[in-house]
Amino acid sequence: MLESENASGGAKFALVSIRLPVALTFAALVGGLIAGIAGAALGAPAVVSDVAALIGGLWLRALQMTIIPLVAALLVLGLVQMIYAARVGTVARRMLLVMLAVQLAGGAFTSIAMPPLLEAFPVPQGASAFLAQDSGELGEVPGVLDFFGSLVSPNIIAAAAETAMLPLTIFFVMFAVAITRLPDDQSERLLGFFHALGNVMLLIIGWVLAIAPVGVFALAYGVGVQSGGGAFAALGHYVLTVTLMGTFVFVLAYAIAATMGRTGLLSFTKAVLPAQAVALSTQSSLASLPAMLDSAGRLGLRASTAEFVLPLAVVIFRATSAAMNLAVVYYIAALAGVEVPPAIAIAGIFIASVISLSAVSLPGSISFVVSIGPIALAMGVPIEPLALLVAVEMLPDLMRTLGNVTMNVAVTTAVDRSAGADQTAQATGAT
Repeated sequence: MLESENASGGAKFALVSIRLPVALTFAALVGGLIAGIAGAALGAPAVVSDVAALIGGLWLRALQMTIIPLVAALLVLGLVQMIYAARVGTVARRMLLVMLAVQLAGGAFTSIAMPPLLEAFPVPQGASAFLAQDSGELGEVPGVLDFFGSLVSPNIIAAAAETAMLPLTIFFVMFAVAITRLPDDQSERLLGFFHALGNVMLLIIGWVLAIAPVGVFALAYGVGVQSGGGAFAALGHYVLTVTLMGTFVFVLAYAIAATMGRTGLLSFTKAVLPAQAVALSTQSSLASLPAMLDSAGRLGLRASTAEFVLPLAVVIFRATSAAMNLAVVYYIAALAGVEVPPAIAIAGIFIASVISLSAVSLPGSISFVVSIGPIALAMGVPIEPLALLVAVEMLPDLMRTLGNVTMNVAVTTAVDRSAGADQTAQATGAT
């Protein structure tokens, strides 16, 4: 079980720990594609594809049914935790502002760079088979006026039934803020409810993901039958383009360290290298925390700053989330032929930045579904390909963890230098 305590010393936000059988699921993806290609070549009976589609479709629906309640619970808990942290003092508020700016910058970069990138290097032929498991219709991208009219729903239950993520996100942001204004006993009871709801949903999604190899194999079989070897080219193309969007955040970390942190690039590179090595070997920001604290010491940062900022950053900050999650959505949009107008792109940036809080204390495979699904739904992009793309998330996740860890240390340098400048100014004024 993973726990984090809010900065005000209140109740702990504890979530059950679950794991996706990553290696086995990846093997099931490859095996399913190969089996599908062989089945098409050997003329396997159509009933085999029908049975595979049924099994894969049932698993996909089981995965989808947890998204709305799980996002609601984790979004409320994450926002409340961030609000409590902001109440600690100037250092916490400055840290949160930098983190928010990073998320927005990453989302904006992807929204600007990803469409022309996919035009210059289009999705390989045959990749559209990843939409084959979609038994419904593609999401409809609303017009500008319809978009603004949909920001507030008169019936939040109906919005949930229709998976209208934008009004749901706005509602739960307001709900979380309101919880922090309630008397302590009332806020504790509501938070207890959302803790329980989150844990129940995580248990259910844990059961669903425990049989992920079966579901992924079945879905991949259908893709292999339709696309042949083009499916492997599409997966490689997907991994490279999504990872490239995360590279922007990785490079941005060095820029923040050099400008806001007033740290030499060579010094920062040397100091953060051990933490990056741990990040790549463990693919876990939490496991990299001791190494990040050591990097902060190598940079001469105050221990009080590092010991506050870094643990909190590990809990509530996923620097690469907005950029890479939006990249996945734009990739699926390209698969489905969905055009994303500017107003919807802005909404996507907002939701990607806010929903990143719902990934708190979750393994990458879980946060992949929970974080990207709502963004895709809000932007009118089908979410069905996520069931297969989660099987290769272990590869882009290397850049996610590397970028997150590097940015955590960079933000710490920026906060520490800023706090030091404030103290110097106060001392000068006092004399």
